[in-house]
This record gives sequence, C-alpha cells and structure tokens, in this order.
Amino acid sequence: MPDNGPQYDARTGNVHDARAARAIPPGLHLIATPIGAARDITLHALDLLAGADILAAEDTRSLRKLMEIHGISARNRPVWAYHDHNGAAMRPRILAALEAGKSIVYASEAGTPLVADPGFQLARNVIADGHPLHSAPGPSAVLAALTLAGLPSDRFCFLGFAPAQGGARRQVLTEAAKIPATLVFYESPKRIHRFLTELCEVMGPDRQAALCREMTKKHQEVLRMSLGDMVAELADRTLKGEIALVVDRGTAVTANADDLDQALDKALATMTVKEAVAHVTAELGLQRRVVYQAALAKGKPQ
Repeated sequence: MPDNGPQYDARTGNVHDARAARAIPPGLHLIATPIGAARDITLHALDLLAGADILAAEDTRSLRKLMEIHGISARNRPVWAYHDHNGAAMRPRILAALEAGKSIVYASEAGTPLVADPGFQLARNVIADGHPLHSAPGPSAVLAALTLAGLPSDRFCFLGFAPAQGGARRQVLTEAAKIPATLVFYESPKRIHRFLTELCEVMGPDRQAALCREMTKKHQEVLRMSLGDMVAELADRTLKGEIALVVDRGTAVTANADDLDQALDKALATMTVKEAVAHVTAELGLQRRVVYQAALAKGKPQ
C-alpha cells in the first residue's frame, strides 16, 4: 500500500502520522487555524503540520495543543515562537532556514495569518528575499462573521481594531461611515459598550449591525439589530470572548449647493482654503474639484 502521508480517521476526526509524513515543498507555508471548534482545521493544514521541517506559531502552546488533538507529533522538529514582541529577532532566523531550503509552517493564534496578526512583516520579508510563500486557506473570523450577519456581503471592508485613542478612533469611524461597503470590526469585550455608543453617534442609531461573539464555540451568540437597539440591549450585560462586529453600509446622501456653501463658510472661518477644501470634501463626499471651485468663488486668500 503506497505511503500517502498523514491518515485521517473519520471516526475520531484525528489525523495520525505514524508513517512517514508527506514531503512538503520548501518555503513558508501560512496555515489558517480554528477560531473555535478544533475540527475546523483543513486536511491540507494538517498535512503541512505533519510534514514541515520547522513549525512556527504566534503561540506555540496553542499550536502544540491543536496538533495533539489531531494526533500529530512534533517528532523533535523545531517549534519556534513568532509574535509581535520577538519578530525582529526571529525573522533573520526564519529567513536563514528558508535560504537553506527548509519548509516552515507559520500558524497564527486563531484564524488566517496576516489578518490582524504579526505575520505581515514576515511574509513581506520572505517575498523580498525571493523565497516561496504558500497559503493554506481556512478559518477566518472576518468571513465567518459576514456569513452570520445577514448583511450585504458583495462588498465589504475589514477595519480590524479601531485606534485606542479617542480622537483617532472618532476620525476612523467618521471616515468609515462614508465607505459604500459593509464594515467589519474587531473589538474587545471590555471596550464594546463604548465602541457601540460611538458608532451610534457617528453613524446614527438606525444603521443595522450584527455582533458575533465566540464564533464556532459552545457559547456562540449573534445579535442582529440596529446600533441603537444594540446599545440598549447590552447596557446591563458584561460580554466575554472574541467579538466581530459587522455594520451595514450607509445610505448615500447627496449634498446640495446650500450644504456646500454652509460647510465652506464654517470651514473657512478657521482654516486655509487648502485645509477647508480637504475637510469639506471628506465631510460631504463631493469631488475635490467641485469644492475647490466653490471655495475660490468666495474670494478668500489662499
């Protein structure tokens, strides 16, 4: 019987690598890991974990536990930690191993690597040095939330975690409100109440949203309602777990001549023409040329 690498046991859901693991091509292999249910990992990712020369992970403890669940042994292979705090030191080591022709698997803590995790700079360095970069797609909190939200998914924008600083966060939300796409945010349960309140203030309480918490886990919860109703619904609740918040796209509003005139008067009272044009263009969503011509017509020195 030919050796086909790690074997999947349909009865237990485990993969056993008692026989020789399948040869893995040289290069960095990015694998997506479960965001909750351990069996959401793909067979391709399990093959890579069983056969790669070197294993790297944002959290090596989580990776070892995942491999144990699926019956995969490290077999004395190196298991390297790669995260935000040691990235600068570890990248040269990883690149040197790739230069030597090794196959390396990188697993993020949960979900798809490079989506809100430290793998981005590593992938850029691998590409810049001319080494092969591979991806084994799989679980993603962004896509899982979109499928659960019941909101338009033909066009969406992933915005990750909003800035912690109040002014910067308000600016990001103001800009996001004008994006003609469904929005996906990540947020901490400790900050979700404040975040929802600010979304109401910036985007209005009537905009529809879906809060997806603990996806694929035992206590998964999805709340689908307007932002205003969501603030009221969660006012007396303390949430736990990972949260992805999906917010519906706004309804386009076309500014008229009076809106433009009033906005320019207000902006020009404290700004230069250049600053005022940039501000009003962003505020009203108009073409810069139109706003600039209207500003020049007011006769204020540039």
